[in-house]
Amino acid sequence: MIVEWFALLSPASIFILLASSFLGSFITAALGVGGGAFLIAVMADFVPAIALIPLHGIVQLGSNGSRAVLTRKYLQLKVLGFFSLGAIIATVCAIFLFNKTGTDFIPPLVALFILWLCWGKLPELGLGKKPLGLFLGGLLTTLATMVVGASGPLVSAWLGRSGVDRWTYTSNFSSCMTMQHLLKIAVFSFAGFAFTEWIPLLITMLVMGYIGTKVGLSVLGKLPEKQFKILFKLLLTLLAIRILLTYSPLLAF
Repeated sequence: MIVEWFALLSPASIFILLASSFLGSFITAALGVGGGAFLIAVMADFVPAIALIPLHGIVQLGSNGSRAVLTRKYLQLKVLGFFSLGAIIATVCAIFLFNKTGTDFIPPLVALFILWLCWGKLPELGLGKKPLGLFLGGLLTTLATMVVGASGPLVSAWLGRSGVDRWTYTSNFSSCMTMQHLLKIAVFSFAGFAFTEWIPLLITMLVMGYIGTKVGLSVLGKLPEKQFKILFKLLLTLLAIRILLTYSPLLAF
């Protein structure tokens, strides 16, 4: 039972989750992307597999939603509109497919996905301006987020930054991610996930995420990105390896 998992969270575990919510929002606000992958890598150590994606979705909804509101004057409605159309179609597909798979595979898959994001090569899609490209981005990245949760780097690669300033990119990205997380939460609610048992933790994580967003936006463009991203990749790699060792019996030695 999910309520039993929540009852077993120690004060130290709750502190780590709250700190991670703050840091995840700070990282995304300050650097443009990466906070969602960091947060889900930490959460995989503390919450059951069945709860990982929906709980991460709610926390990221708060983080991206607050950032979208704070940067709303820079939003390009065309970008959000075509992206959302693809995302809605992906959501309908996910509802039909959701009950055909289990959940035990999710943490290891999340770990492998994070390792690819850190050390693989993200595609230079540059489709963030054309209606068809935006539609396909909403469709494909929304399907991905239903399984691995942290689709922010994929959405970032799809939207790209060419031709827009950092504030416009942040607003477009945050708004598209907000829509994606809203749809993901709807899918898991339809599937019967009991969010209510996690409300106390979610509220405090959302508050910490909002504070992280405010602090991150205040230093947007001021951090030494190159050095920070190297350390960030190393941290994510260690977290991903820990997930693999925990959830993959063949690797547990």
